[in-house]
Order: sequence, then C-alpha cells, then structure tokens
Amino acid sequence: MKKILLLITLALLGFAAQAQAPLRFHADGTFKIVQLTDIHVKSERPETAAELERIDEVIRLEKPDLVVITGDMAFSRPAGNALRMVMERVSKHGVPFCTVWGNHDAEFDLTKGEMYDLIRSFPGCVMPDRGSVDSPDYALEILSSDGKKPAAVLYLIDSNDSVFDADRKWLGYDWIHIDQIAWYTKVSEAYTAKNGGTPLPSLAFFHIPLPEYRTAATTESAILIGTRMEPSCPPDFNSGFFKAFKKRGDIFACFVGHDHDNDYAVMWEDVLLAYGRFSGGNTVYNHLSNGGRSIILKEGQKSLESYIVLKGGEVINRIRFPESFTK
Repeated sequence: MKKILLLITLALLGFAAQAQAPLRFHADGTFKIVQLTDIHVKSERPETAAELERIDEVIRLEKPDLVVITGDMAFSRPAGNALRMVMERVSKHGVPFCTVWGNHDAEFDLTKGEMYDLIRSFPGCVMPDRGSVDSPDYALEILSSDGKKPAAVLYLIDSNDSVFDADRKWLGYDWIHIDQIAWYTKVSEAYTAKNGGTPLPSLAFFHIPLPEYRTAATTESAILIGTRMEPSCPPDFNSGFFKAFKKRGDIFACFVGHDHDNDYAVMWEDVLLAYGRFSGGNTVYNHLSNGGRSIILKEGQKSLESYIVLKGGEVINRIRFPESFTK
C-alpha cells in the first residue's frame, strides 16, 4: 500500500515538474489530449509495426497538447525493449506525454519503478519523479490561457493489477485502493482551496474500468455512444472512487482501457465514463481496428468534445459532453 503523505509530496513535485514544460490552454480556450491504450507490444513480433504506425499517424494528424497512454504497453520480455519502442515513437513528435499502468505491464522482467524511470528518461515526459514509490499516482495541472493559474487538473491513477488467493489462484482484477482515494481527496481539496473554494474541472485516467462502467452500460435509460462488443471487466469490489470524486465535485469524466472491444462513452450520474480506442496490433485479442481517442477540453467548463481516430484520419463516434447524453 502506498504512503499517503509521500504521494501528496509527489503530487507537489509533479507541479514543480510542470514548471519546466507547463501544460496550458490555448488562447481559444481549448486543450487537446490524445489517449492511446492497450498497445500490447511484443517487440519480436512483426504485428507490432501496425501499433507503432498508428501511434505515429494519430499524433501527427491530431497535433495534441498531451498524449496519455492508459496502460498495457509492454506484453513481452524484455519489457524494456517494448517500452522503448513505444516511447521513441511518442517522444519524437515533441508532444508532452504521460502514462499509467495496465494490469499486464509488470508481468514480465521489470518492476513498475524500473519502467517508470525508463519512461521518464524520454524527452517530453511530464511524469513527476517517483521518489521511493514504485508506482505513484500523480496530478498534472493545465494552466489557464493567460498562464496565471491552474484551470484544470488531470489525475493519473494506477488501477493496479490482479488479486490472487494464497495458492496464486486468480480471483479477479484489483481496484483503486483506499489510500489512493485518500491521496486524491487531499490533492483535490488543496486545488479547491487554492481556487477560492470552487472545484477545478478535472479528468481521471486509469486502466481498469470502475464498477460503475458496468452499471451504466447495462442500464437501459443510459445513452451509450460507440462500440460495445464485450462485457465491461471491472473489479468485483467497489472501493468507492466514483463516490469520492462525485462528493468532491471536480472529476467530470474518466477515461480507461482494458477492454479491447469497447470504445464507448456513457454518462452515469452526470459523469462521462469513456473507453479509449484499442491502439495495439494483432499481438492480443481484438476485433476493432486500432486507433486513438481525442479529447478536447474547454477552459473553465465541465464539458468536452471527443471522438475516435482511425487509420487514415477517419473520425467516428464524435460526442459533446454533456449535450450528446441529454435526452
């Protein structure tokens, strides 16, 4: 379990790291994020070429202000080779980038800490120094268009891996832990206080969907936009992260990966719950062509535009939140 005070310190270090390469809304009040997910690189397999090609194409066409990779980057030994292949492709575009872990990344020959340090060695990485924590959760702020104050916050969270019994029998997927929720709450409170008591519009990025994804997708009254070709695969235990950020009033949208055949977005209790588009190649199960998700934030608003980008720049599943989900 992570140490709450140390993670708060890391968050503050993250703020300092951004001073070197600040994220900032444009003069027109927009900020674009490209989400890539589930790249599943097997460095020795020729199918990996399709993954790297799509990374290049999506970033080149979309020209984002930030790239977020929501886990499952490495899928073979040596994991370092797989990560380098991904990071070299992302870094060469000169766009700030960051990552969170999937449930497979640490299954091979590197710890999360070793992988974290490797990723931070590439130009453009905006992840803070991890200190002595293997896998820190961290917050990135986006400055206002005039550069004078934080205008939005991105929470990057490790949704952990799997749960096993004493005999190493797989019991299911892990969840966002209670101390991680406490960390988020402390950082959120600090940002709210700094903003005169008003919560800052915020997004959360992690790998494994929350149980609320399943509830929303199976509720007939909920509007679902995009592709749903497999059941949502959240942990069976609900640790309460959704309730925590609903109470705080800042996170209005979450973006995950994990389920390769889903790219839908659905609104649940006025929060957007969205999948990224599978970005990998044929190194793992998939029935959707690979691509990415673009997210365009609006300064000072709990609203966004988003769409899926495919090969050749084809755009599908364009949404406006919350308008597209209001009956």
